[in-house]
Amino acid sequence: MGKDTPVKISEHFKTLTDPRVVGRTSHKLIDIVTIALCAIICGADNWPEIESYGKAKYDWFKEFLQLPNGIPTQHTFRRFFIAVSVDELENCFLNWVKSVFDTSKSKVVPIDGKTVRRSHDRSSNKAAIHMVNAWCVENGISLGQIKTSEKSNEITAIPELIKTLELTGCIVTIDAMGCQTKISETIIDKGADYILALKGNQGNLNKDVELFFEESRQNNFKDIAFDSYTTIDGDHGRIETRKYTTVSEIDWLQGKENWKQLKTIVMVESQRDVNDEISEETRYYISSMENCAEEIGEAVRSHWGVENGLHWKLDIGFREDECRKRKGNAAANFAIMRQIALNLLNQEKTIVKAGVKAKRLRAGWDNNYLLNVLNV
Repeated sequence: MGKDTPVKISEHFKTLTDPRVVGRTSHKLIDIVTIALCAIICGADNWPEIESYGKAKYDWFKEFLQLPNGIPTQHTFRRFFIAVSVDELENCFLNWVKSVFDTSKSKVVPIDGKTVRRSHDRSSNKAAIHMVNAWCVENGISLGQIKTSEKSNEITAIPELIKTLELTGCIVTIDAMGCQTKISETIIDKGADYILALKGNQGNLNKDVELFFEESRQNNFKDIAFDSYTTIDGDHGRIETRKYTTVSEIDWLQGKENWKQLKTIVMVESQRDVNDEISEETRYYISSMENCAEEIGEAVRSHWGVENGLHWKLDIGFREDECRKRKGNAAANFAIMRQIALNLLNQEKTIVKAGVKAKRLRAGWDNNYLLNVLNV
């Protein structure tokens, strides 16, 4: 079983160009990538830990890797991931997702960004890297990611990410930063629907939608065809009520023609009661979907799965926000390797039904369990 594993890994990384000088390398590319990936799955969060893991598992790795000069040093891992192409590694990641994971179940695909906070480098005036991620709610995996240099560049990065994904029949949800006409067009062109959050970044669009719903609510939506859906959740002294109201009679909406296949506007009223302290919030969205408050409401609610299923796990399970890699492509490439590891760990459910941190520990202790993770 072990002998099959490196073959599969080499298949996924076969398009990766070796950035090192030909004839001056002591370690094979696939050895470096395989050891790094296994180490990250098993709990390593930095270069010294990857080297230590490799040395501890040398006899096991020797069963299927050539290791002509033993285990690479931490400096070799560091130099390699500083130099290797982020775009090429992202393509390897996307190809892995397409070949290993069943994405046919994808229905709601939230797209959201996350900053790797300690990846900034003041000495070179380099900002922290920002990764934009696409998350599959149904499968609990990351479908893809793309690096931006600053959060404002999400506007240009999101369409590029969308173009790499198979989205036919999906619902793509994006927060207000991604509420752009070009993004709506890119989503429709990929055969998907969109739900885009509104804020003040779209001129009068947010204001017009907000005023419409305020006036309609005051008149109890008299003579207006609308749909509504309410959910109530509660535990440990918390009660959360969300009411979704949708309207598709929007010929009056100025600028509607600029948004490809825009059909519905949405109001979400949230009330949170925590130990008798009540807070309220109202949010607005535009969508290409038909006027069905329940379906739209469930998709809006699912959007926050990217926070709990991806961002939270990266921070808690992989300590991503503590990552201090700053030189060259190291931070972005390590982020990609973390997401490959997280996808594999999320899909391993046959042996250990536990959190990511516990799975990483088990993989580090038990080679057979690690092979189950790698062969999902």
